[in-house]
Amino acid sequence: MRPRTAAGAVLLLTVTACATGPSLENRGAVTAPPGDSRHLTVGSAGFTESDLLAQMYAQLLNQAGYQTSLITVANRELYEPALESGQIDVVPEYAATFADWLDAKADGPDAPSVGSPDLTTTMKALRRLAAPRGLTVLDPGRAVDQNAFAVTAGYARQHHLRTLSDLGASGLEVRLAAGDECVRRPYCEPGLKKVYGIHVTGVDPKGVGTTQAKRAVQNGQDQMVLTTTTDATLGQFGLVLLADDRHLQNADHVVPVVNRARAGGERVIKALGKLNDVLTTADLAAMNQQVDSWRRLAQDVARTWLRDKGLLK
Repeated sequence: MRPRTAAGAVLLLTVTACATGPSLENRGAVTAPPGDSRHLTVGSAGFTESDLLAQMYAQLLNQAGYQTSLITVANRELYEPALESGQIDVVPEYAATFADWLDAKADGPDAPSVGSPDLTTTMKALRRLAAPRGLTVLDPGRAVDQNAFAVTAGYARQHHLRTLSDLGASGLEVRLAAGDECVRRPYCEPGLKKVYGIHVTGVDPKGVGTTQAKRAVQNGQDQMVLTTTTDATLGQFGLVLLADDRHLQNADHVVPVVNRARAGGERVIKALGKLNDVLTTADLAAMNQQVDSWRRLAQDVARTWLRDKGLLK
């Protein structure tokens, strides 16, 4: 992840024991009128897509009259408490993943998933969990970054595969390149077997969407790889996604999450809401490719896209 300087600086964040935000019992802090601070700190989780989204948020907020700083904190265990405390004011998040993370924080790591393939259900759960922590979840847009599964284009043609249902119906034995947690995660090996009837013979622990995992599928060592819907490098390995036609994956739409007391006002909502009807999953994949493969700066890629879409003057 590229360091930034000046207006796009990577700031150092120190999260202390007192930086935990409003307590769940302190309902006054949670229900106070939304704030509208002049200077806002936009957080990134430190990977390309998060950097791009944070840059878009900052540039739209600048245009709306705010002064912004950018900060990179790769660990959600650090940046979420900082968001509660107001050290960070705005972050891009993923609806179902963040809902499950907040639920596990409240009820323990064994809490059942509250995320759902249904976006409305997911957003209801997420907002219920976020509000007591002084966080406001803005409306989701069209862009979705979900787990996804890819095979080689040749393998798909040979076996007439377009969907995961097609793969299940084929009866083919499949070795899956993925993270080692895939063997127990419901969206991965157990879900592929239960929802689609796919004959997964084993999981090759090469990571989620890593170059090593994609090459293992490319060379035939494995037959399928776990990646994401915004993976911009699949074509370089001759890979294509199989559609999740039975909706195994949860609704991980991109959502801005803000500290209500500092950035919960209508101006922030309006500025960031401009992305909702414009930014698509394909747009994110294309921008990821420009940063990861073409080595362009996230700040420049974000600015060009916003201008091309008429969102930035």
